[in-house]
Amino acid sequence: MARIRIYDTTLRDGSQGEGVNFSLQDKLLITRRLDELGFDYIEGGYPLSNPKDFEYFQQVRSLPLKHAQIAAFGMTRRKGTRPEDDACLKALLDSQAPVVTLVGKSWDLHVREVLGTTLEENLRMIAESVAYCRQAGRQVFYDAEHFFDGFRHNPEYALQTLRAAQGAGASVIILCDTNGGTLCEEIATAVDQARKALQVEIGIHCHNDCDVAVANSLAAVAHGATQVQGTINGIGERCGNADLVSIIANLALKRGHDVLRPGSLVRLTELSRYVYEIANMNFRPNQPFVGSSAFAHKGGMHAHGISKTTASYEHIDPAAVGNERRILISELSGQSSILAKTTKYAINHDKALMLKILNLVQDLENAGYEFEAAEASFDLLVKKAAGLYTPKFERLSYRVNSEAGPDGRPVTEATVKVRVGQLTQHTASEGDGPVNALDGALRKALQVFFPRLAEMHLVDYKVRVVNARAGTAARVRVVIESQDGRDVWGTVGVSENIIEASWLALVDSIEYKLFKDEESQR
Repeated sequence: MARIRIYDTTLRDGSQGEGVNFSLQDKLLITRRLDELGFDYIEGGYPLSNPKDFEYFQQVRSLPLKHAQIAAFGMTRRKGTRPEDDACLKALLDSQAPVVTLVGKSWDLHVREVLGTTLEENLRMIAESVAYCRQAGRQVFYDAEHFFDGFRHNPEYALQTLRAAQGAGASVIILCDTNGGTLCEEIATAVDQARKALQVEIGIHCHNDCDVAVANSLAAVAHGATQVQGTINGIGERCGNADLVSIIANLALKRGHDVLRPGSLVRLTELSRYVYEIANMNFRPNQPFVGSSAFAHKGGMHAHGISKTTASYEHIDPAAVGNERRILISELSGQSSILAKTTKYAINHDKALMLKILNLVQDLENAGYEFEAAEASFDLLVKKAAGLYTPKFERLSYRVNSEAGPDGRPVTEATVKVRVGQLTQHTASEGDGPVNALDGALRKALQVFFPRLAEMHLVDYKVRVVNARAGTAARVRVVIESQDGRDVWGTVGVSENIIEASWLALVDSIEYKLFKDEESQR
């Protein structure tokens, strides 16, 4: 199958998403990672819009990129202005980016109502801007903004705008579903017509306002588009952009297209989570291909099927995109789930033990526990049931005190007493709240013995009331998500006392980290 070129606009379109803000260093780090995987084009930003984007184009030139070409994004010249006098076009050329991506209007409504000019002047704006950048030695891509809306309302004019860009030297013309309101069959029809009207390559750029941006992008490729634009994880303004992670996986694994560099597909999950981390965003568990739930199996029937043949409930091998299979443990689990989950302990031949673990899980879930998001706590439960658990430290006592400080603001202090071997540690720590203070005190006590605890930090904390009808005496379930440089894991604690529930989840998290490090050194 043909090579489909991947054009990433995470650094511009993605940064327009609510709550997303990349620093200059963030943008350079993401650029390097995308280049390593073999992305063809990386849109660095709009050099005239802000000092950070301007500086990016200065610094990116010093990066030793091996594959990707950097693209600078900007608009066609302003109405009534010569290209050589237009500040935007000047900034694009000054960026020294080898690729210039120009966006212009393809919907007559925008020409008249937004630009406030004539249809003929808009065609001149497109042609003159493309020609000016082309004559300056740049490869020019033309983003036909609102193309599908324009094609729906005035197809002949929408196609004229494409011909204007082609005639002026654009090497790729990208059809944009800017409002994200077009469906797959409309995409297919419009792409077919654009192909008939043009001799140059066609690209596709979709937004996700109808939740079909990935499907629309795949439909465009099926009808002849050879470049796909989008963002990592689909971040972007409003409902986001087309998710390049899903698009790349589908193109490579379902359609057999050549994308990225050989061997890069197995790094898709790593790339997805890297961008989430850089953007300071939580992972999306149900994200196709790369989410933590993408290959998670909860029902006993599903786990039983997976134990027989993985193809029974998985559309691809998770390892193909760098993800992993997970068997979720809950009261819906059967012995097949327990068997699958305990394979790594070499104890799943013991049916009596499997039944014991299943009964423990069901009893604990009846008391308010849940292990779906707390697999680390389940691993510790299995070790205890199988006699494989030797605690790394002994919890002796803890105390949490909260009071108003001199300025009226709350002050929280936790004291912790633990025993490691024959030594007792009694430490105290202040924190922003009870859990933070407990975490600080426990770390202070244990890091002397286990220095790798410094790699670990808490990334999420969730509380839920289990039996709400009990009022203030209700049990609460606390789930803590922790992370080090390699893994993310969840632990759970349940109690009528929220501090105790937090303490139980926190201790499990630290115990799991210590066991995990020990096993990695064997």
